[in-house]
Amino acid sequence: MSVSADWVEGMSRFRLCPTPAQRAALLEHCGHARFVWNLALEQWSMWPRSKGPAPGFAEQCRQLTSVRLMFDWLRAGSQTVQQQALRDFDQAVRNFYGGTHRRPTWRKAGLHEGFRIVGSQASRIVKLNRKWGGVLVPKVGWVRFRLSRPVPGAKSYRITRDRAGRWHIAFAAIPPPVPAPGTGEVVGVDRGVAVSAALSTGELLSCPGLSEREHERLMQLQRRLSRCRRGSRRRHRVKAAIARLYARARDRRKDWVEKTSTDLARRFDVIRVEDLRVAQMTRRPKPKPDPARPGSYLPNRRRAKAGLNREILANGWGLLVQRLEHKAPGRVEKVNPAYTSQTCSVCRHRAPDNRKNQAVFRCTACGHRAHADVNAAINIAAGRAVSARRETPVQVSPKREPQHATSA
Repeated sequence: MSVSADWVEGMSRFRLCPTPAQRAALLEHCGHARFVWNLALEQWSMWPRSKGPAPGFAEQCRQLTSVRLMFDWLRAGSQTVQQQALRDFDQAVRNFYGGTHRRPTWRKAGLHEGFRIVGSQASRIVKLNRKWGGVLVPKVGWVRFRLSRPVPGAKSYRITRDRAGRWHIAFAAIPPPVPAPGTGEVVGVDRGVAVSAALSTGELLSCPGLSEREHERLMQLQRRLSRCRRGSRRRHRVKAAIARLYARARDRRKDWVEKTSTDLARRFDVIRVEDLRVAQMTRRPKPKPDPARPGSYLPNRRRAKAGLNREILANGWGLLVQRLEHKAPGRVEKVNPAYTSQTCSVCRHRAPDNRKNQAVFRCTACGHRAHADVNAAINIAAGRAVSARRETPVQVSPKREPQHATSA
């Protein structure tokens, strides 16, 4: 089983608390690592096939030594950080050719701020007291971090800075999977927008987000941002305030996903979910050219689709299944979502009229009443490939499989 590096490091992430001088030094390390990564990416992307294979890690390290002699600002940085950026890029290229990861992309300032330390220097960690620990960063010194949990034994760590300006240190340590209870119980999980996750047991789980007051604050900041002059300090402060609100919502979503996935992995032996392609579902709608007026376009409901995409991502559909697969490997089954929202979980009668609205399900054949999402979750738990509520009856051809959809 391939384990995501983001999940491994996210499970052992700690809040880093550098001093103002250390923050400036850490930002320089981030800039050097980003510069070296982008330089290696440019060389790899533009390398002509007539010259043979592109330079590997060893050759790029020799080239880095020459570049450091040319630029004083790069030579003032840590060679360990810069060489590790080259090693990470080499591994990213190998993963791309191996078919396990996407093509390496450019790293942008303010968005990809971080670097990694591997080797003997990564083991220089001390416990200062019950609440604080210290890590030795090359050319920065000892930096304190909050001991919110025991520090795992790891041979590398990554220091990152998010958009809200918070620093974190993450140790690469793979946590053990959650053991199965051994009761043989099966649960179905139906993901939606109004209800984040509905279980076949009747439980309705909602992912927390920003409060109404925080939403109002976000709208005020966005209006203020539209009036700020580009490049001004005021615009920078407003963007930082908006980033802090988004970071707060993201932290709440991740916390809910972690707690929910751990609870499901501990309570049930088999967890069945809909086989949804969230990345494809949240794409922007393509423009529709108007054949009657060349150069013009027909309405494609992009505003409504953008709102639906935000709700899907805010409810953590993909993240929840990803965490379940990590914590309960081999116990997560994906079910074809076709018509789970239209089918009665008692008599298995399927009709578009069964689902009266988003929350109410009433079977037109047997009269069974239930919450629509819970009824769909029961069908998922049963493994019935029988998804979404549609406005008109669906005619299923015997030679063609029904189209996948979601039960939002």
